[in-house]
Amino acid sequence: MAAFDFATETTRAARRPVTQALGLTMISQLYTTWRNRRAFYRLGEMTDSELRDIGLTRADLHVAVAQPFGIDPTTRLRSIVESRAEQL
Repeated sequence: MAAFDFATETTRAARRPVTQALGLTMISQLYTTWRNRRAFYRLGEMTDSELRDIGLTRADLHVAVAQPFGIDPTTRLRSIVESRAEQL
């Protein structure tokens, strides 16, 4: 085995844990986004007065749900509420 072959094998072996960690991180983020989206849909079942109590409107829900599926809608809701609080 030449030194070049050994270096190539070492590099591949060193990348394996990093690749596995990235894969697990992506799966974890996807699961969190899915779980938050389920909770977000429960907000749609609330009445307008209940939404008002937590500082949201039905229009806020429509804006946040327009995000692509991989994007967590709760982060958009958080930014809407924070910007509204800054205006007060």
